[in-house]
Amino acid sequence: MSQARLMDGTALARRIVEDTARQAADLTRRTGTQPCLATVLVGEDPASVTYVRMKQNRCRTAGIASRHVALPARTATEELVATLRSLSGDPAVHGILLQHPVGDHIDERAAFEAIAPEKDVDGVTFASFATMSFGVPGFVSCTPGGILRLLDAYDVDLTGKRAVVVGRSAILGKPVGMLLLARDATVTYCHSRTADLSAVVREADVVVAADGRPRLIRGQDVKPGAVVVDAGYNPGNVGDVDFDSAVERASLITPVPGGVGPMTIATLLEQTVTAAARQLGV
Repeated sequence: MSQARLMDGTALARRIVEDTARQAADLTRRTGTQPCLATVLVGEDPASVTYVRMKQNRCRTAGIASRHVALPARTATEELVATLRSLSGDPAVHGILLQHPVGDHIDERAAFEAIAPEKDVDGVTFASFATMSFGVPGFVSCTPGGILRLLDAYDVDLTGKRAVVVGRSAILGKPVGMLLLARDATVTYCHSRTADLSAVVREADVVVAADGRPRLIRGQDVKPGAVVVDAGYNPGNVGDVDFDSAVERASLITPVPGGVGPMTIATLLEQTVTAAARQLGV
């Protein structure tokens, strides 16, 4: 069997950002207001600082204003919630991103719920999960939304396919399963306590690896011809899939980096412009 085709998230994300930039410019011209994304960072975790800086740079590329709020690592839940509520009530801010993780001493869910649903462009609130689950207008979690866009770009028909999601986080595993279910896939969730994980994965037509364990999914676990989406990112540019062995059996596969990651940021920017348009009534 020939090697899998790579799903190029970098190229698709570039096209989405270019289209988003045109929409942002048009919105700014029509309303006199530039779409604005507020990022909130607690502490100085090096990876989080890098991610936030990358998102700010992408905002500039897309014609989106960015406002950054840096809070000390000792910030309490109540202080973070107050900051997010203040941004939610600020008409000059159209989208809010709380960079996570935020520290074990903070109630992350309480912080997420302080974000107004109409500004939840990262898709992290209960309201956003509900809209994803029930298929009504709202904002998707950015990584799951980016994954669906990538599958669409490569003409992956999900109807009737068996999709296995490895991971059950609130902002990746659970919502991507809901989005796949909405496309008529038959979805199985797996996690760290799943018995005989390899046997379950081997039955999948589509695998989404989002568990946070490097090279968890091996080539021998992949059904020949399956579509493999690696949403993991571990130190050393290593995903949750053992790429070298899986590429020999899959039909389509995402690289790490350059697959899911760029799509996450592109989705965030696109949803920020959509949020601005809705709030401005155009």
